[in-house]
Amino acid sequence: MVFAERLPALQSLIVFEAAARHLSFTAAARELGTTQSAVSQQVRGLEEELQLELFLRVYRGVELTDEGRALHHAVEEGLHRIAGTLEQLQYRRQHQRLTVATDFAFAAYWLMPRLPDFRSRYPEVDVRIMTSQGGDGLQPKDADVAISFCGTPPTQRGARRLFAEEVFPICSPALLERLGAPQKADQLLTMPLLSLRAESGAGWLEWKDLLQHLGVEPKSDDPVLTFDNYTLLIQAALAGQGVGLGWGTLVDDLIDRGLLVALRDFTVHTRGGYFLREPRPREPVNAKRHFVHWLLQTRTTEIEENDD
Repeated sequence: MVFAERLPALQSLIVFEAAARHLSFTAAARELGTTQSAVSQQVRGLEEELQLELFLRVYRGVELTDEGRALHHAVEEGLHRIAGTLEQLQYRRQHQRLTVATDFAFAAYWLMPRLPDFRSRYPEVDVRIMTSQGGDGLQPKDADVAISFCGTPPTQRGARRLFAEEVFPICSPALLERLGAPQKADQLLTMPLLSLRAESGAGWLEWKDLLQHLGVEPKSDDPVLTFDNYTLLIQAALAGQGVGLGWGTLVDDLIDRGLLVALRDFTVHTRGGYFLREPRPREPVNAKRHFVHWLLQTRTTEIEENDD
C-alpha cells in the first residue's frame, strides 16, 4: 500500500521512459504499439499527477526538463533492475540446479550409466554430482539429495531404502577359468583376494564378515591387494588380479556384459544397503522432486526386471 500511495501507475512510467529515451512521442508510440496521441495523454496525465513539467515541447519534438532527466534516470534504472531480476528468475525456472551427494562407487557404477535417461527427460535440470569415498551418514548440507550406503538402516526420518545389501565374490571370467570355480566357501581362501580398506567403505561388508556369514573362519593373513577406492578394486578384478566382493546394484551391469562373473553360491544378504535422504525435505524444489521420482521409478523397474 505504501508504494501504491506514493508512486504513479507503472504503465504511465513505462510510457514516460520510452518517450524520454526516444525524445519522441511518435517513436515511443511505435515501440509500445499505440498511438502518438495516447502517449501524449499518458505523459500529460503523469505531469499533472506529479505536478511537474517533464518535457519541453519544441519544434518537431520534445526535450527533457531537469526534472524529466532525473525521473528518467530513476525509472530506467528501476525497470532495468526489474527486468534483470525477472530474467534471472525465469532462467532458474528453466534451468534448475540439482546437487546429488553420493559415494564414488554408486556414482560410477549405477548413477552415471543411467543419468543420461534423467537428463533426456528433464533437460531443464542442471545436475551436480558430489562424491566421497563413502561412509554411513553421508548427508552434506548443501546437497538436495543424498544417496548413501549404511550398514544398518538409518534412524533419520524420511530415509528410504533404494537397494538392499547383497554381497557376493566376483572375478574376471579368465581368472575363474584359470583357477576353477570354488565348490565350498573355504576354497575362497585359496584364491587371491582383493579387499577394500575398512575406513574406505565404512559399513560395507568385508571378507571376514562374508566368510563368517558362510561359516568359515577367515585367515589372519591380509588379502593379496588392498585398496582405498572401490573403483580401483573393480579395475583389478576386471584385469584378473584377484577375487573381490561385489555389491548387487553396483556390479550388475558388469556381470550382465560378461566382464565379471558373480559367484552367487556365496551370496550374503544384510540389513544394510543404499538409502535415499533429503537434507532439506520441506524445501519445494521441482528439480529434486523430478529426480526422486525418476530414481524410485528406475529402481522399481530394475527390481521387477530382475525378479522376472
